Order: sequence, then structure tokens, then C-alpha cells
Amino acid sequence: MRNSVFVGLDWAYRSHAVCVIDAQGSVLKHLTISHDAQGLGQLRHALAAFGKALPVAIERPSGLIVDALVEAGHQVFAIHPNAVKASRPRYRSTNAKSDAGDAFMLADLLRTDGHRWHALQPQSAAIRGLRALVRTRDDLVATRIRLANQLTALLDAYWPGATCIFAAVDSPIALAFIEQWPTAARNLTARQIAAFCKRQGYSGRRSPGVLLERLQAAAPSLCEPALAQAQATAALALVALLKPLSAQIKALDGHIALAMAALPQAVSVMSLPRAGCICAAQILAELGDVPERFATAEQLCSEAGVVPVTYESGKSRAVTFRWACNRRLRQAITCLADNSRHASPWAASVYHAARKRGCDHPHAVRILARAWTRVLWRIWTDGTVYDPAIHSSACRIEISQQG
Repeated sequence: MRNSVFVGLDWAYRSHAVCVIDAQGSVLKHLTISHDAQGLGQLRHALAAFGKALPVAIERPSGLIVDALVEAGHQVFAIHPNAVKASRPRYRSTNAKSDAGDAFMLADLLRTDGHRWHALQPQSAAIRGLRALVRTRDDLVATRIRLANQLTALLDAYWPGATCIFAAVDSPIALAFIEQWPTAARNLTARQIAAFCKRQGYSGRRSPGVLLERLQAAAPSLCEPALAQAQATAALALVALLKPLSAQIKALDGHIALAMAALPQAVSVMSLPRAGCICAAQILAELGDVPERFATAEQLCSEAGVVPVTYESGKSRAVTFRWACNRRLRQAITCLADNSRHASPWAASVYHAARKRGCDHPHAVRILARAWTRVLWRIWTDGTVYDPAIHSSACRIEISQQG
């Protein structure tokens, strides 16, 4: 990297340590800035004294501080924390650590190994907005799952029937049922269930009689009345959290659909088999709209965590799961791959071939996800839509070597 000045920034929640060094590694300036408007202004002023478009190394690829540096015209290089951790023995032989020392190390890594990293490519405001919507939705869904699991465990302890009468305990109809009958309703009749379903607009395929049979087939409640009442109060508290949470997730679905409709790249991603709006949005939010970000399909496969990591030393060789990756992107692409095998004969053949070789389901899905990631990279780079006649045949790789 042919620069005369390098900057390292050790990020923290309340303050950031900054180090500026020259081409020989000598420290030109050390400073600590606060994470507020005054601190960001101080950072811009301090860096301006050393020139424009300075290379800045930091351990995170996004955030307010990164946006401020990019807006000021500097080149931001996101260095993975694992790379920083592995480099510490180069600078000290003990476990000593300081923010200022880490800032210097980041700057010096950029000076000596800058050719190994690429400057961040600013994403459009539309993509950043979509990413905010998608990630918030994902977090809310994770919260809903945790609360639903907690509610299921609670109901299993005092009224198991409430968990099995409907398909999902966090569905609107199930939550309404628990609200109306928070404790074991031993004398509930099919007529009462029918009236309840009618009020709720239940459109399920199960008759009130079948629902009653499910309720009666569950393990009976053996709790004492006082304990059951306390547990029912706790269950109602969880229901009160789940209902608005589900409503907000549904509202975000609408906002995400509108955001996707305004993005030209959405057409490419949504052309893949079984790539619904939400799954496509999850993929596009992590990919962005800068095709130059990934020079090859293999780079994207590594970023998505759908290829393994190989360790070789002497006669030993090990192929292991890739932990360091964009986990949100991996989740979205593997979800797409798992769904696609039900709609694409080519995807089904890749999946079943992996299973025949002894791969378990998650491994086979990752193998298929790697194949789809190659297709995704091509249509995303070219700005085209998926064509089975072209892309599936172009993606025939050595399945036996996939991980």
C-alpha cells in the first residue's frame, strides 16, 4: 500500500482510541475521542491535518464512526477481530492490552499488510435502510421464538393441552385461546370451541371436534389451583408480549416489501426458486448494491460461510466448519437453498447426491447453498435474472469436493 500515513482506530461504545503513523511505523499522533458529535468533529479535524483519503483500519464494517469516516472521504478497511487477535504476538510477548496499543497495531497492520484487505465500498441509502429493516425483523423474530419457547415450557408445566390444540403456540388464534382460557378448561365443549373459532375468524382445516380431541388427548393438569393460577398469570404476561411483537413483525414485512419494490437488484435475487420477499431481502441486505465488493464467487462463498476451512500441516489435513463469516447472510442463503430443493430439479439432485455420500441434512444444505451462491454471484454481478438453462449448468461443480 503506497501511502505515507496510516490510521488505526480502536472502536468502543463510549470512546475511541486513534493512532496515526507514518510509512516507517513511527507514531505521528495519538488521541482519544468521545462517541458524540464533538468527538467526531475532533476526529475529522485531526485527520485533515495529515491529508485527504487516508487509509483507516477498524475492526467493524459499519456504524456511525465508519459512516463519518467514509463521508469525510477516507478509505476504511475493516479488519476481522480474529486477524487482529492472531497478530498480537507480533507486537508483544505478554497478554498486556490497551486501547492505544490496539489502535497502533491496527494502523501498523494496514501499513505492512494493507494489500490483504479491501477498502469498504459505501452502500446506497436504500440498501442501508433495507438492512436496518431486515435486521430488526430478524431480531424480533428471534425474540418471538424465545418467548414462544418460554410460553410452551410454562404451559407444559400446568396445562399441556394449550400447546397442542393449534399448530403454533405463538399464532394469533393460539394466543387468543390462552387469553380466554389461561387455566385448564376440563369442561370445554366442541360448541364453545366452534363459537371461539368463529369470533377469531379461524380459517384452519380442523373442525371443532378435532381441536377438542387434541385438547383432551394431552396430558392432564395435576397442578394445585393456587399454583396453576400463578402460572396462568405468568402465561398471560408472555401472551401480552407476543401479541404486539407479532404485529410489529407483520408491519415490518410490509415495509420490507415496499423497500424491495424500489430496489432494481431485488428482481435478480427474487428470480431464484422459492426466494420469497423476506428471504430475498435478507440476502440483498447483506450483499448490498456494489458488485465490485466480491471479485469472485469464491469470495462470496467464504463471506457467506458456505465453504469449509482447510487446515494442512505436514501429513495432517483437516476440513472444518467455517465459523468466521457473515452469519446473517449464511442463514438467508441456506434457508433459500433448503426451500429451493422442493422447486428446482437441479437443486434437488445436488442435495440428494450429497445425502447419498453420507452428508447429514445441514451439511447437504450447505453444499447446495454453495452452488446457489455461485449462481447468486453471477446474476448479482451481471444484473440479470436466474435462468435454469444457463446458470444451473454453469454451476456444475465437483460436488464431492464441496463442504
